[in-house]
Amino acid sequence: MSTRYPFTAVVGMDDLRLALLLNAVSPAVGGVLVRGEKGTAKSTVVRGLAALLPPMDVVAGCRFSCDPAAPDPGCPDGPHEPGATAADERPARMVELPVGASEDRLVGALDMEKALAEGVRAFEPGLLADAHRGILYVDEVNLLHDHLIDLLLDAAAMGASHVEREGISVRHGARFLLVGTMNPEEGELRPQLLDRFGLTVEVAASRDPGQRVEVVRRRLAFDDDPAAFAARWADEETALRGRITAARALLPKVVLGDAVLLQIAATCAAFEVDGMRADIVMARTATALAAWDGRREVTSDDVRQAALLALPHRRRRNPFDAPGLDEDKLDETLERFKGEEPEREPERPDDDPEPDGPGDGGPGGDGGPDGGGGGNGGGIPPQGDAPARESAQDPGAAEAPQTQETAEAPDAAEQPGTAPAPRGAGSGERAAVGAGEPFRTRMLSVPGLGQGATGRRSRARTAHGRTTGATRPRGALTALHLTATVRAAAPHQKARGRTGRGLVVRRDDLRQAVREGREGNLVLFVVDASGSMAARQRMGAVKGAVLSLLLDAYQRRDKVGLVTFRGRGAEVALPPTSSVEAAAARLDRLPTGGRTPLAAGLLTAREVLRVERLRDPSRRPLLVVVTDGRATGGPEPLALAARAARLHAMDGTAAVVVDCETGPVRLGLAGELALGLGGGAVTLDELRADAIAGLVRDVQEQHTAARRAA
Repeated sequence: MSTRYPFTAVVGMDDLRLALLLNAVSPAVGGVLVRGEKGTAKSTVVRGLAALLPPMDVVAGCRFSCDPAAPDPGCPDGPHEPGATAADERPARMVELPVGASEDRLVGALDMEKALAEGVRAFEPGLLADAHRGILYVDEVNLLHDHLIDLLLDAAAMGASHVEREGISVRHGARFLLVGTMNPEEGELRPQLLDRFGLTVEVAASRDPGQRVEVVRRRLAFDDDPAAFAARWADEETALRGRITAARALLPKVVLGDAVLLQIAATCAAFEVDGMRADIVMARTATALAAWDGRREVTSDDVRQAALLALPHRRRRNPFDAPGLDEDKLDETLERFKGEEPEREPERPDDDPEPDGPGDGGPGGDGGPDGGGGGNGGGIPPQGDAPARESAQDPGAAEAPQTQETAEAPDAAEQPGTAPAPRGAGSGERAAVGAGEPFRTRMLSVPGLGQGATGRRSRARTAHGRTTGATRPRGALTALHLTATVRAAAPHQKARGRTGRGLVVRRDDLRQAVREGREGNLVLFVVDASGSMAARQRMGAVKGAVLSLLLDAYQRRDKVGLVTFRGRGAEVALPPTSSVEAAAARLDRLPTGGRTPLAAGLLTAREVLRVERLRDPSRRPLLVVVTDGRATGGPEPLALAARAARLHAMDGTAAVVVDCETGPVRLGLAGELALGLGGGAVTLDELRADAIAGLVRDVQEQHTAARRAA
C-alpha cells in the first residue's frame, strides 16, 4: 500500500480539516462537500483523514463489516449473535467511487456467475457495502451521474442501502463518512443535492508567499522519500487520532441546551434556509464541536462555527447567487437570541402519553434521537497547534449578483436604476443593463434520439437509463439483459445436454440491454446586444429571459456557450463550458448599443459549433437565438443573415429563436429567421407557456419532413 501524505502535514486549510474531523467524530453530521479550484490538495487532505480513523472490529467473514458488539440484525450474511461470533480487527476503509461507475457497482447486483453456473440468485455487494463504517470518497462529485448521486445520498441519509432488482431484495447497513470534492468551474450540483451534504467548505490556494513556499517544500520532501516524511509526522498523527477517539467517547455526554437550540433555529430562519435539515445539521455540528474541544456543553461560539460550515450552501436561492454568509447578520442574530429560552408547550396531564417539550436529552444528550447522541456532530475551534482560524468566507461572498428590473432606455441617464455610460464610450454604445428576474421556462429540446452525455434535456440512448428492450450485441457486451438472455437460451437446453441445475448459455444467446434516458446538450446562446434591442427598453427583460434559460440549462446538466453581436461584428463572450455561473456573469456585464450584425453572430456561432463537434461528436447542439430579427450594417444585411441561417439548417442544428420584438406593429423578422434556421420561434411571453416544447418539436419535425421531401 502506498504511503499517504500525512493529514497533519497539510499547510493551512483549517476549515477543511476541521469539517473532516468533525465528521470523523460524528458521521451523522452528513459528510463534507469540498468546493475549490484545481490544485488545492482537496483529494490529498481527504485521503490523509482515512489513516487517522481508529481501527475497528468486524465480524469475521462478513462482507458488510458488521460490528461484533452490535451486528446488523438484517445483515444478508447474518444473522450474527452479538458478542458470540469471531471478530477481526482491520483499519477503517476509504472507498473511492469513480465518476464512471455504474449503478450495479455502487449498490450491488445479482451475482451473474452463480446465476448462470448454479442457477441460484445471490447478491454481490457494491461499493456502499464496502464503505460501511468507513469513508466513501467521490472526487469530482459534480460530474457524477444524477441518479447515482441520488442513490448515494439516500443511503447516506438512511444509513442503509435497499436493493430491489432482478428478483433480489436486499437491505444492508451503509453508514459512512461521505466526502465529495468538486471544482465549480466544471459545473454545479443541483440545489436539492447540495442540501444533502451536511457541511461545505470553500478552499483556495493561499496568496501568502511564505505559506506557498512551505507547501512546495513539504511536497517535494514527501515525493523524495514518502516513508521518511511520514515518520517525521507520526507523533502528530498519533496525537490527533487519540483526540478523535476521546471526542467520540465524550459526544454522548454533550448537552445541547434550549437556549442554544433557539439560537440555531433563529439563525436558520434569519437566512431563510429551506426545510429543517439545516437546523438538525447545525445542532449535530455544534455538539461535535463541543466534544472536539473537550467540553460537555454547547456554546454560542459553537453555533456560530456550525453556521459557517452548515449554511453557506443552503442559503443560496439559485445557482447564480454567490455562496457564503453575511457574518455581521449572523453575529447580530446570535446576540439577539443569546441567553433566551424557547417557549414551551403547556404541560400535559400525567396520563398523557405525549412527551414534554424539548429539554434534557436533546440531540446531544443521552436521550437524543440518535440513541445516545451518536448521531451528533459539529464544528469547533481549530485543533491543537494549528494556526488561528481565518474566515474562509470571502468578504464579498454574501453579495449576490445585482439585478435590475428596469430595462435600458435610449438615454440611460433618464432611467433610474440604469448604470451611466462609461467614459469614452463610443456613439451608440450603452453600459450594461441588469437582468430582470429569472423565471421557470418550458423545456426546449433537440428532436430525435441522441447518444450524448447523460443529462436531463433530450431523449437519448444511455448506459444508465431505463431498459426499453433487448438486442443482439454488436461488438463487446456492455449491459446484459438477463431476462432476454435466459429466454433465448431456454429452448435449447435439452439439445445442449444440460445436467443439474445449471443453465447452458452460449454467446449467441447473450442479449444487450437497450436503455433510454436523457442527455445533456450544448446550448449555445446567440444574443443580440445591438441598439435595436436596447433602445426599446427591453434589454433587461431579454437578459432575464436568457438568465432563465441558463438556469434551465444548469438544471438539465447542459454545456452552455454565449455569442453576442453588436456594432461591427460578433464575439464569443463565453466558450462552451459546464459552468453556467460564468455565463451568467458575462451576461450581467454585457454592454449594448450599435448596429445589428446578425449574420456575423450566426456565422460565429456556426464556427463555435463546428469546433465543438470535433471535440465531442456525441453532444448534440441546441442553438438559441435571442433577437428581434432586425439586421443592419453592410450591404443586404437581411439577405446575409438568411444565408447564414440556411447554413445552420444544412448542418442539421436544432434551433429556437426567442422573438424580442414588441409594440403594436411587428415586422415578423424573427419568425422568418426561424424558418431559415429550420427551427421554431417563440416570444418572451411564450417562453413561459406550456406549449413551447410542443411548438419546437412540431416545427423541427415539419422542417425535417420538408427537407426530406425536397
